[in-house]
Amino acid sequence: MSEQKPLVITKEDDILPLFPRLPILTSLQAGWHGISLAYMCQPASTFPEVSTPQWHSLIVFTHGARVIHAERKMDGRRHRDAVLGGDMLITPVNVGHQAAWDAEGDFILLAIQPEIFARAVDETADTEQIELIPHFATADPLVYQMGLALKGILESNPSGSRLYAETMANALSVHLMQHYATRKPILKAYKNGLSQRQLEQVIDYIHEHLDQNLGLAELATLIPMSPHYFSQLFKQSTGMTLHKYVIHCRVKRAYELLLKREMAISEIAHLVGFASQSHLNFHCKRLMGVTPKAIQQR
Repeated sequence: MSEQKPLVITKEDDILPLFPRLPILTSLQAGWHGISLAYMCQPASTFPEVSTPQWHSLIVFTHGARVIHAERKMDGRRHRDAVLGGDMLITPVNVGHQAAWDAEGDFILLAIQPEIFARAVDETADTEQIELIPHFATADPLVYQMGLALKGILESNPSGSRLYAETMANALSVHLMQHYATRKPILKAYKNGLSQRQLEQVIDYIHEHLDQNLGLAELATLIPMSPHYFSQLFKQSTGMTLHKYVIHCRVKRAYELLLKREMAISEIAHLVGFASQSHLNFHCKRLMGVTPKAIQQR
């Protein structure tokens, strides 16, 4: 008798009900493009064999030094994992994955669209040109830190997290290509940043769309350039990551509006692209050492 075929999941939210408990946190309403996150704490359980043709899956375990044993089947191979916090799994598109584990544990489930993954370095790359290799429980401190960073930004600022999340997804994709793909990318080194014209074009666009939830691919398309090289060259030109630069622009615009004393602080926060007045307050205090109220009262 032939083995049962994996259950094919084509929508990211359709995989969540297969777990015993619903996620503690998800990015489904955060407006991220090309990457999604679900943070879970699941009891000892079994998980049916599934495959995902629309995204590569990563599981980043966050349960600390306690060992959780799992019987796992991936791409037709069976393996017994002794999983620690900091380990991760890679299940590429169209690869079946089935698991049963013996204790409660928490983990971050990441999904990356193949187009985002393949075009991180080369914007013209075909999704079939670069393939991820399935990996059972593997320690990778950088992937672990990236997973925690994405979880942290989603907890602290879900509606304003898109640019940060997509930048991190790009960095994660490049790392996975370098260490877990069938073919490693050739990364070119550039030292002079964007041209003056290119930089002005990007900065003008950022200022004109400060109130919007800007994305990495959206900005990289202006040049056009792959997200990886665009992020790298933008930082060389400005000394800041894109995410930090946009935050600085928003605080500067808010400062100018606060001095006019013509609008409520909550209105200004919305107008410059912050998710809430509290987020404007946090970044004003962090970057300028004063609260929006104190600025407005000058």
